[in-house]
Formats: sequence, C-alpha cells, structure tokens
Amino acid sequence: MLCSLSISLPGTLLQFPPSLSRHSTTPTAQRQTLPCRCSLTNRSTCTSLSPTSLVTASSARVKSTLSESTAEAVSGSDQQIASSSNVVRDFYEGINRRDLDFVEGLIAENCVYEDLVFSSPFVGRKAIIDFFKKFTQSISSDLQFVIDDISTEDTSAIGVTWHLDWKGKPFPFSKGCSFYRLEVLDGKKQIVYGRDCVEPAAKPGEFALIIIRGVTSLLQQFPWLADQF
Repeated sequence: MLCSLSISLPGTLLQFPPSLSRHSTTPTAQRQTLPCRCSLTNRSTCTSLSPTSLVTASSARVKSTLSESTAEAVSGSDQQIASSSNVVRDFYEGINRRDLDFVEGLIAENCVYEDLVFSSPFVGRKAIIDFFKKFTQSISSDLQFVIDDISTEDTSAIGVTWHLDWKGKPFPFSKGCSFYRLEVLDGKKQIVYGRDCVEPAAKPGEFALIIIRGVTSLLQQFPWLADQF
C-alpha cells in the first residue's frame, strides 16, 4: 500500500511520498532520508529532511531558548546590586531628605565612620545614625549637600568631593571630601567605612607649614612623643 507523509508547519506544507521502488521488499524508511516535495507559501528553500534531523533541530531550539533564559536570569541578578557610586549618591540624597530610615539601610551593621572634626570615630550603624540625627536636627533643611565629583572606576572604594548649598547658593567654609569603602552584604552594597574631611573655617596658610616643620623637629629629638598622639 502506498501512502504519503505530510507535515504542516507555519507557512509551509511538506509532503513525503514513500519509495516507489518495486524491487525492495524490506522497509528502510526508519534510517532513510525522505525526499521532500514542498508546497511553499513563501520563498523558503526546499531541503531534504529526516525524522532524526527534525528531532535534532527541535533539541537545538530548546537548548538555545534555555541558554537565553539563563543568561537573562544572571543578567537580572547582576542588575539588582547597585553600583558603589550610586549607593553613595543615595546616601547623600537620604541625608538631604532627612530620611534616616533610608540611610540606615545603606550602612553596614559594623561600619566605622570617621569625621575628622571629632576626636574618635563612630563605630556601628546605631552610633552613626545617632550622629546624623543630631547633625540634621542642628541645621536647617535648606542646607543641602551637593556632590561636585565622585569616582566611578573602583567597584568597592569611592571618593567624593562636595560642598553645602544654602537655598541654592554655596555656603561658606563648607567644602569637603570623603572616602567610602563598600561591600556586598546580604545581597546588596553597603558602606562599611567612611571618612569625612571638612574645610576649616580658620585657614592658617603658610603658618601650617611652620607648625608641621616644628612638630617634625620635635619628634626627631623626642621620638617617644609620637606615642602620645
């Protein structure tokens, strides 16, 4: 008995007739590449297909789809971790809004924060938030941090230069520079160390060089004094 095999694909009709040889008595269709008589609705090229090639092509499409999905998942995971520079920007914006609950989430539990105006650093998230609470309560909300420049090359260490604005105008003696080190903790970037150096109101100028030279000479004569600092 003769029959033909038809496979319908989107936009394409493939028809496969059986072998017409009258001298063959053993079926060989299982391993034979079937000739293709195509009726096409587009300009696709007619090619010979075998059942094995159809399965292989389907597997390849499945693997390709899985690979693309995996790549998208990995890419999405990477995008969830903000860059260090953006975390530092958010830190200053949170201070400007007086939103200390938001700022708290950007600071690591064991963070160390040095403001060189003070004699000792603030250690731990709670101590740092308490400091910024006193700071924001001591100044007007019209006084805002403005970032002048920020480093973006290093993924873990960020340098910032900034100044304060009063209603959009530079506030006197308010320039500063800060350094921050960040780490990925609990799936997000957090500040683990910070240091602020603020412009002094009194500017000694060259007299500062005289002081440094005098202190250096004193330490050379009495090295043990260095342990007192």
